[in-house]
Amino acid sequence: MHLSARALAFGLGVLTIVAPAWAEVPGAPDATPDAGAESAESGGLPQIMVTARRRVEDSQSVPAAISVVDGKLLDQSYTVNTGQLSLLVPSLNYSSANPRNTAFTIRGLGSSVVAVSQANDGLEPGVGFYVDQVYHARPATAAFDFTDIDRIEVLRGPQGTLFGKNSTAGAISITTKLPTFTPEAQEELSYGSNDFLQAKASASGPITDSLAFRLSGQSTRRDGVIHNVVTGRDQNSMGNQAVRGQLLYKPSEDFQLRLIADFTNFESACCTQVYVRVAPTLKAAARRYAALAANVPGGPYAPPSLNPYDRLTDIDAALGVKTNEGGVSAILDWKLGLGTLTSVSAWRFWNWDAANDRDYTGIPIQLVQHIPSRQDQYSQELRLASNGEGPFSYVAGLYFFRQKITGRPISIYGPRAAYWLLFADSNLLDGYGTDGRTDFRSDSYAAFGEVNWRPTDRLTLTGGLRYTYEEKEGAYDSFTFGGPANVTAAQRASQLSILRGQSYAASDKDGDVTGRANIAYQLSEDVLGYASYARGGKSGGINMSGLPLNNNNQPALNTAVIKPEKNSAYEIGLKTSLFSRRLIANIDAYYMSVRDFQTNVTDTGAAAALRTYLANIPKVRVKGVEADMIALVTKDLQLRASAAYADGKYISYPSGPCPIEAIGTGTSACDLSGRGLSGLPKWSVTLGADYSRSVDLFGRKGAFFLHADSSSRTRVFGDPTASAYTVIKGYTVVNGSVGLRAGNGFEIALFARNLFDKDYMQNLTIQAGNSGLIVGTPSDPRTIGLTLRMRQ
Repeated sequence: MHLSARALAFGLGVLTIVAPAWAEVPGAPDATPDAGAESAESGGLPQIMVTARRRVEDSQSVPAAISVVDGKLLDQSYTVNTGQLSLLVPSLNYSSANPRNTAFTIRGLGSSVVAVSQANDGLEPGVGFYVDQVYHARPATAAFDFTDIDRIEVLRGPQGTLFGKNSTAGAISITTKLPTFTPEAQEELSYGSNDFLQAKASASGPITDSLAFRLSGQSTRRDGVIHNVVTGRDQNSMGNQAVRGQLLYKPSEDFQLRLIADFTNFESACCTQVYVRVAPTLKAAARRYAALAANVPGGPYAPPSLNPYDRLTDIDAALGVKTNEGGVSAILDWKLGLGTLTSVSAWRFWNWDAANDRDYTGIPIQLVQHIPSRQDQYSQELRLASNGEGPFSYVAGLYFFRQKITGRPISIYGPRAAYWLLFADSNLLDGYGTDGRTDFRSDSYAAFGEVNWRPTDRLTLTGGLRYTYEEKEGAYDSFTFGGPANVTAAQRASQLSILRGQSYAASDKDGDVTGRANIAYQLSEDVLGYASYARGGKSGGINMSGLPLNNNNQPALNTAVIKPEKNSAYEIGLKTSLFSRRLIANIDAYYMSVRDFQTNVTDTGAAAALRTYLANIPKVRVKGVEADMIALVTKDLQLRASAAYADGKYISYPSGPCPIEAIGTGTSACDLSGRGLSGLPKWSVTLGADYSRSVDLFGRKGAFFLHADSSSRTRVFGDPTASAYTVIKGYTVVNGSVGLRAGNGFEIALFARNLFDKDYMQNLTIQAGNSGLIVGTPSDPRTIGLTLRMRQ
């Protein structure tokens, strides 16, 4: 099912996103549900309360592009993690080869080079990820399943003023449900295709008049969807468990303290990729995939299937992911005379280990690949926000963040590595590998403030600034081992051309001023217009995955430090609430220019083979239009739609990596200036509908409900070279559920994800060695299942 012009036109004409349930906002003692309840009682859509500017506001009064998805829509759409969230938010794109190599982009910016950027601990993401106001520094922690969510806010555009860490592309802010002083509980059990089994439970209630608790947990498992024809096992399975405990101390309306502890674990036979296609290269015919596969010593090699949607593999190395994360936080809100004081204190950790077959074939080229890692982070934020309404309102604060990441990169080659990589029928690389240690530390300090001035009832002027100072240190130390006991000097040189130990240290210090200016005008009671300028920044980084070599075969230390990334963004928009709030429709247009974009570049000065590494390219530009709509057609029927058009290009990228079809044996680079950004569809459209009708169930009042949603995206470039052989075709995915809800809180529903079993690629990878082989992760097949819920 391809994206049609009619679907695009409808998406632009009707337009999307927000789910309409009001939710109490943590960290805001003065928040009450009254406004949303009044709107609902009057027959219109309820207000959607957000904290995008670190105070409680109706999303329609915030002059910025925000997408909001509440817990109800997450349940109805069976959206269980941030990867699936991108199907509900058109401007958000997600790609993941495995949890560690997870990349989010908003409007095409962030960290789009999956295999390199996110595996490099010295680089921070361009999309900030927050849970209950706490910044999560490693994108891998965003790969876990949701637990007891109140709402998710996706902020589009630079967030360089109020949020904990500067981010050039935007932020994902998740808010979990608060403890309640009224007893409540919910249980949920789902079973579906491929032995998908998910259990969720939560309970909340008072301990005393001023102390309440909330306890929630979930467990998800699913068999693998890629079958290994050699071992007989199903790979890319799911295994996820999470628990969260909370205490809320609220002795008065002016003071509350929220304590949160959580732990999430992920263990599965994941994550491998399958054969997709072979691209031609400029190498000699004997060094291309077809000839290499046909002449493997011991017999020719053929993949188990040439159709990636057969979902077959024959990898011969160990496969598995073991990762967990957790932490504790304390959020204090104290309403004082001059404003509300908020303190957010947190410690978090992340552990990672995985085994993979990086050649993705049944040929024993690489036998071991892991990077066991441990991250600890500490953060402290203090904010003071004005109370009430008036001509002036403000938010000011201080922020501190520290993280430490240690890693151990391990890689060991097998008996056919010399044949595949050195084109020699020998055991020269059998057992040859690297081991070592990486150590990265960073400290970030910031002071920020933002003021809103209303010179008239209709006009609001906003100005905000943030100063951030950061210090980073990194050390990389690796060594080689193994292989044949006795080798000649020439053979040793051949080994070193594949793997070479390195030892270096680097540091970086940088201060930066970011901020935004905004003008908003209430054109009428129901229409808000705004224009804004924002300057965002992503701090410099340190290459923590090894450096290119200079002509003396030594690490090129001048490439160790990556310059900061700077983003200037311009945006105009309209927000409307029409027909007594039965229709909410928003539209915005933006233009973003990025200097020193952090990405993959190619080293052309080294005498050795072509190498790529993290560095800066001079300029990237993205422009586009986004539109959202939610309509209450009748009291029983609600429609949602959204569309995003984006045009992203490398304006200046003179020394980029070459497309696979242009790679030979030399050390030339390719000018990618003018090519499109990877991972960014030109068009993205989401549509959704919810229908609910009261029915009589065995003499009791109940409800029949129906949910449907679809996500359509046009083609994207699967890697930054814009190769014709790594293009991911456009697709449409449809999800739905239908069920009955009894008056006693019992609910039964039949659900389907990828209802029409659409085949598409989630990501593509060029096999190491550039033989021309391209592998990828196919979409999950259709899942149909049954859910039982009970609410008390």
